[in-house]
Amino acid sequence: MHKHALLTMMALLMCGCQGGGKSDSTKKSAKKTNLQNLPNSPVLTVADETITSDEIITASLELMRPVAQNTDYENFKNQVKPQLKEMIIARVSNILLYQEAKKNTREGVDKLLERPAEAEIRKFIMEFGGDYAKAEDALKKQGMDWAGFKEYQKKMLLTEYYLGSLLPRKAPITYSELLACYNQMKEESFAILAAVKFQLIDIEPAKLLITDPNQDQLEQARNLANELLKQIKAGRSFPEVAKEHRGVSFAAHSKPVQPDSLRYSILADQAQKLEPGEISEPIETTQQDHIFIMKLQEKHPKGYEPLEKVQRQVEAKIISDRRKVAQDKILTRLRQQSENEISDEFIEFCLQKIYEKSMA
Repeated sequence: MHKHALLTMMALLMCGCQGGGKSDSTKKSAKKTNLQNLPNSPVLTVADETITSDEIITASLELMRPVAQNTDYENFKNQVKPQLKEMIIARVSNILLYQEAKKNTREGVDKLLERPAEAEIRKFIMEFGGDYAKAEDALKKQGMDWAGFKEYQKKMLLTEYYLGSLLPRKAPITYSELLACYNQMKEESFAILAAVKFQLIDIEPAKLLITDPNQDQLEQARNLANELLKQIKAGRSFPEVAKEHRGVSFAAHSKPVQPDSLRYSILADQAQKLEPGEISEPIETTQQDHIFIMKLQEKHPKGYEPLEKVQRQVEAKIISDRRKVAQDKILTRLRQQSENEISDEFIEFCLQKIYEKSMA
């Protein structure tokens, strides 16, 4: 589903929680969260919605069960408490944001959200191959029915709209901004890597036929390399001279390759010394198991796509960065509101129950 990035992050953190919450008759401040010690099941009240401990426990159980089953309670608590707290903060923040959205949007907006919410329901069903029953079963596992899911989608849509209204309007982008962003991006996003294309004669001394008892194969290979080089400079082609000798092969690239990708670094080094059309002297590997002769065909130095060609991408990055700054401010504000009000007692209760259920 296409949700705002901030909202998506919150939704992921609270995945599995009941989206709509439960109504509470006692009205609280939209920015006030309290702990109520109800029998066996404390709840957090956020404005006119509640977050039950059962919701948090159900949403966290599968994720935290493996940790619980492999340690004692104190270690379990130390490991998972930060994660559980983040989930609760996200849940509270989402409610606070929705309350703000509801307060700052016009009356009658609920009717306008009917069709988009129904579209989201259809998208959800499509995620299960269009199987209504499978989608419904997935909702039930999250403690929701179709009516609750629809209301949840309305809340998400309204919050998304509200978030959009808080983000900065599209201000003009100056050339200096454009250039600065381009320079930051170019190495990772716009680099054109160096590339070379060449033909190669590869002589492997160990594969040569021994023709002189007074000459080892390496010396024989060196002499052969010099002879083949003379023939090539006289006008014979690389493939032609290679096929006449056992232990000699011809290789060529159909398109330019990156020097760093070559098996032997000495080939990359030699390619940098040559200009297109030039032929190297024999190139011997450090292990003396290959002697190469190279003819460079193409050489392309490292460069970058010009700003004019990638301007749209750079502008999109600037706009995205501006939005992220605004989103971070919103998220920080909501987090502070939520974190300061969440009771350790509620978190402790949830941790105890998760541990008990995991060990049952």
